[in-house]
Amino acid sequence: MKIKFILAIFFITWLTLVVRVFFLAVESNTYYKMLSHSNTIKSEQITPVRGEIVDRNNKPIAINKLGFKIQLRPHLRSEESIDKFNEEIANIIELLPNLKKDKLIKNYIKKDSYYYHNYIDIVHFISYEEIMPVYSVLSLRENINIVPAPKRYYPYGKIGAHAIGYVSRANKKDIKNDELLELIGYTGKSGIEKYYNTYLQGEAGQREIKVNANNQEIEELSHVSANEDRKLTLTLDIEFQKYVSSLFDKKAGAVIVMGVDGAILSASSFPEYSLNTFVSGISYEQWNVLSKSLDKPFTNKLVNGLYPPGSTIKPGLGLLYITTDVDTSWTVDCRASMPLGKRVFRCWKKQGHRKTGIVKAIRESCDDFFYKGSLQVGIKKMSEGLMRYGLGRKTGVDLPNEFIGVVPSREWKRKKYNRPWYVGETVNTSIGQGDFLVTPMQIAQFTALLATSKLPTPHFAKLIGDKPYKPQLKDVFNEEELKKLPTIQKAMYEVCNYPKGTATHYLSSKVKIAGKTGTAQVITILQDVEDRVLEHDMSYYNRSHAWFTSYGPYKNPQYVVMVMVEHGGHGGSAAGEIVSKIYNKLLELKYIKK
Repeated sequence: MKIKFILAIFFITWLTLVVRVFFLAVESNTYYKMLSHSNTIKSEQITPVRGEIVDRNNKPIAINKLGFKIQLRPHLRSEESIDKFNEEIANIIELLPNLKKDKLIKNYIKKDSYYYHNYIDIVHFISYEEIMPVYSVLSLRENINIVPAPKRYYPYGKIGAHAIGYVSRANKKDIKNDELLELIGYTGKSGIEKYYNTYLQGEAGQREIKVNANNQEIEELSHVSANEDRKLTLTLDIEFQKYVSSLFDKKAGAVIVMGVDGAILSASSFPEYSLNTFVSGISYEQWNVLSKSLDKPFTNKLVNGLYPPGSTIKPGLGLLYITTDVDTSWTVDCRASMPLGKRVFRCWKKQGHRKTGIVKAIRESCDDFFYKGSLQVGIKKMSEGLMRYGLGRKTGVDLPNEFIGVVPSREWKRKKYNRPWYVGETVNTSIGQGDFLVTPMQIAQFTALLATSKLPTPHFAKLIGDKPYKPQLKDVFNEEELKKLPTIQKAMYEVCNYPKGTATHYLSSKVKIAGKTGTAQVITILQDVEDRVLEHDMSYYNRSHAWFTSYGPYKNPQYVVMVMVEHGGHGGSAAGEIVSKIYNKLLELKYIKK
């Protein structure tokens, strides 16, 4: 019995050994083969070169400046290697004294860890001219790696800054949303650079190489090129944009010059700032000055600036009036004020406009006409109609984080404040005041609708690669609105050409245009104030915002020119000269054909 037991143990032991030998020799072969492969075959991603942005005439707006980055071997801060680390840093500083030692060490420490095995970027960019005299010396050092590293560069500096946007170093949040940024290091932070970032940054390539025990490359086994250098062509004319910027010197606000199909020829938010400042990182002092400015240079006022539209909405509101509850022949007797409950709603003209119909009301911007018309039509039809015309909605422009603004209504107020609606708010809305807020881009789109009866999608892209951007035009008017639109267009023409038009005396345009001025109050005028302080006598930041939106030529609309001057006072006086010079330039450059 004992012999059988001993034999059984012997047999089981040998069987276990045989099975284990079989597993190690046969079954684990694949595993160890893969492990061996990973130890000798190294896979590397190839960083794509960011695509350039050009204007409609192929002039560069955003390009890549040739340069290099300096990398250092990882794990040099260990006890046995720290002397080598200090030596390498000292050598770099000696050869390139403009670099800061503390910053190099900080960049290295940020990435260096036991688990990180790639070379570490300690200098993210150094120009070709700087590196060339010392390139051969540095490249011979085994712990240093010098690799090409293009840097974003904006040849026109601050021109069109808010529309174009800028590229800057990717942060942890950016990398979490897009792992490719760990390799690229930079991403679009604002404007077109951000909106089209995925397209512009391209896709990484891949290469497999054989390396020896010292991690030195022996052979390239495979190579898949990066999908890179994707070109984006814009509808902008950067030289024309430069001209428009010169007209807005020392003013705050926004200018949009847009084809009636939505193609944007020029779009600026003021004040502007230099884009190149942000590529490598702005200093605290610079940031502090810009961020504390009351003119808000960091705000892209084209799509993120919210302002009361003032009288610019009167043509659209007038169209709603004469196609719903009042006829084209309906008139009011403007006596400069309209009592309503305990309030008195005043017209801007102290003497009143007396008998006023729709054309005169728009031409001379009679507030009383729109007050009384709003009581006939009601806020429901007003707000629904204006939103159908594109206000209180995103325009769809190819810029990130576009605001929608506010077209006030009972539902909006109940949802936001849980309060009832008052008839006085309907009256305030009728002249673009109260809670009514729009962006300059919405007013430009709204003006194009009134010019052509088509609601365009504003856009900057002309060609994405070799694919044309296809503009969208929406039909939003009903049959009655289309029938009576010429009445509104005639009134807008008289704003700019009739002797009593609110813009006529401020224009010197060689192009016959139609438009609407607007004065949007930024402070409330108390009820007991009978004699209003003139705009130019107010302190600057208490003055009204000045609007002037227009289209031309009147008989053959081709372009919309929208100008908004913050704290400019009256739309005609503040913006008339700018608008005139823009149309004259459009004519000179043959964008407008009479």
